[in-house]
Amino acid sequence: MKSRIVIVEDEPAIAANYADMLSRQGYSVKTFQTKEAASTALQTSLPDLVILDIGLGEHIDGGFDLCRDLRSHSPTLPIIILSARDSDYDVVAGLRMGADDFVSKDVSQQQLMARVSALLRRSQTSEADSQESTLVRGQLILNLDRMSAQWLANPVELTLTEFWMVHALAHHPGHLRTRQQLMDAANVVLDENSITSHIKRIRHKFQLVDPDFDAIQTAYGMGYRWLGVD
Repeated sequence: MKSRIVIVEDEPAIAANYADMLSRQGYSVKTFQTKEAASTALQTSLPDLVILDIGLGEHIDGGFDLCRDLRSHSPTLPIIILSARDSDYDVVAGLRMGADDFVSKDVSQQQLMARVSALLRRSQTSEADSQESTLVRGQLILNLDRMSAQWLANPVELTLTEFWMVHALAHHPGHLRTRQQLMDAANVVLDENSITSHIKRIRHKFQLVDPDFDAIQTAYGMGYRWLGVD
């Protein structure tokens, strides 16, 4: 069965170009030009992956709003923000809204396809067989079947990218994980700044449950480690 991709882009020519590129790779693609049309359609049926622009017509930050709404409906839906707005502020805002990846519109077709393929592959294999269905590290519980996380017995709403980063860190507490290793664990193509933003967002989510959370340590210039014991 073809993976279903939705593109939300207010420029018809740009949307058609991306749709054609993805269709030629064997994906089933739908496009929407407005936030309202996309929101209505996605309320009834979610695709396998969504690609969003930030500015949608008169809605300057419509893509951000749609990303946040989609993430509230599904913590595991792969979401890529694809925009000409690529300032640090916009990238951080997009990741905070729950996007799995943020890509500038000047990205090559090959790199965009690699990011789409990586996110879909990770999503489709997230329920693959594992030697353990639950990982427990102190107050942390990761359920690999449900792709859910708990801290101090409270749920922590992580995206798929965030979940696999936490899993990579917590699997061997005290071991350093480089940004590249975290990217590999999440099976997604990101740059170093995006990894940093994801870690900040992960910390924030745990701190909403526990203001004293400090289990993720930064090794400046090298990566991150999970504090604790096996």
